Amino acid sequence: MGLLTGLIDQASVLLEGQNLWQLGPAFLGALVVLSVVINVLNQILFKDPNQPPVVFHWFPFIGSTVSYGMEPYVFFNKCQEQYGDVFTFILLGRRMTVALGPKGNEFVFNGKHADLCAEEAYTHLTTPVFGEGVVYDCPNHMLMEQKKFMKFGLTTETFKQYVPLIKGEVVDFFTNSSHFKGQSGSASLSIAIPELTLFTASRSLQGKQVRKALTTTHAALFHDLDMGFTPVNFMFPWLPLPHNAKRDKAQRAMAKLYMDIIAKRKSGEEKEQEIDMIWNLMNRSYKDGRALSDRDVAHCMIALLMAGQHTSMATTTWTLLHLAAKPEIQDALYEEQVKVFGKDLSPLTYDKLADLPMVNNTIKEILRIHPPLHSIMRKVKSPLHVPDSNYIIPSTHFVMAAPGVSAMDEKYFKNAKEFDPYRWVGHEKDEENAEKFDFGFGLVSKGTASPYLPFGAGRHRCIGEQFANVQLGTIISTLVREFEFSLPPGQKDVPLVDYNSMVALATAPAMVHWKRRSNSNH
Repeated sequence: MGLLTGLIDQASVLLEGQNLWQLGPAFLGALVVLSVVINVLNQILFKDPNQPPVVFHWFPFIGSTVSYGMEPYVFFNKCQEQYGDVFTFILLGRRMTVALGPKGNEFVFNGKHADLCAEEAYTHLTTPVFGEGVVYDCPNHMLMEQKKFMKFGLTTETFKQYVPLIKGEVVDFFTNSSHFKGQSGSASLSIAIPELTLFTASRSLQGKQVRKALTTTHAALFHDLDMGFTPVNFMFPWLPLPHNAKRDKAQRAMAKLYMDIIAKRKSGEEKEQEIDMIWNLMNRSYKDGRALSDRDVAHCMIALLMAGQHTSMATTTWTLLHLAAKPEIQDALYEEQVKVFGKDLSPLTYDKLADLPMVNNTIKEILRIHPPLHSIMRKVKSPLHVPDSNYIIPSTHFVMAAPGVSAMDEKYFKNAKEFDPYRWVGHEKDEENAEKFDFGFGLVSKGTASPYLPFGAGRHRCIGEQFANVQLGTIISTLVREFEFSLPPGQKDVPLVDYNSMVALATAPAMVHWKRRSNSNH
């Protein structure tokens, strides 16, 4: 304690009567060194046994931001080994308490809204992307009502209609796309798959009119919106960075697209109107009687399409890469298609998707080793006791779950790093048999103490989970019918993960070689 006081006293003497600008680089360097020394001594001398251990870091404010941002799972695993399942690290000045393992998942996902708030954790990230007044830029009760409005497009009856629409979009894309001309070639999945998933999600979830308005240009806009989900925007969403300028421009362009459609419908200019999600939202009101404004509808539509885009884009890309690396799995998927649909491969239907365990297990396995979100956060609203410990997490902290850590843990999954869809054989009905609860937007699995939670859990579990499974099942089934995929010559494994965004994508360009099957009609 005396050493720390002495350093501060010496710094005060040096600063007395000095102009900081006149002191120059040497002084600034000394000030940085002093701040580092004080920060290190503070960590050594003032440990609080009643709070989770703090990950050692040299620089105040920056903390562990760089190591977390570069490779979050490496960071999590290293900290877990050193500090246990519960620890705190500094992310751009904010204290993030991480809770790992099934118990950690339950602690975060099962927290009461009065104790843990998703809105305060995410609004800085999501509001510039989705727009104001929706999702995390409104009170929780309004978010729950917005989720309930979305049930319109997430029913069994709509899923039955979606399958042929999605299949049609996939066939059209691979017939007309410049990436897939001829009988064989190479393509960048980083370019092709965002376009494909955007078109399939828009045509099914959002309707014919929205799909007709979207072009490959809008796929680029959605990429710019995606890049708004960066770790630095968790703290500074307003920084004048190039990717933020692109994000804001893309948000305005997408909002205008939807608001133009709404205006034409209200004016009667658009005569042909199918009952789609826009029409549904235009005729919805909150419990207090307030109708959704045109802007609210537009921003809800962006949020819905972004939510449908993330999981499907990442999972489809990773699936094709792993199938390209393991042709034997590809063969098994094709044989399953023949077994279920016959040699002539009769049309895909929603009911038949349930008869494709290999497809469904492949999706489960991809979501296990490549969950789209590596970190899920909440703001602590009142001091929280960590079960089975003496730790109290202060209300100044955020908490963070990382289900991907337990999903890749050898304790729960043998040969956890290996892509093996067969590990799910015999467990296909586990989710169906799990206890369900309806938070107002449909039944979801209630269980949170699980090592495998790719869609989250509890009141904030992803409402698009069932749609994602329908979309992914249809896309993958159709592609397996039409193509054989392989990795480029000399490439032995799938690409590394790109963590520049908070969505875990394959590092661009994510190339594959493709060849049309002999029975392909295109």
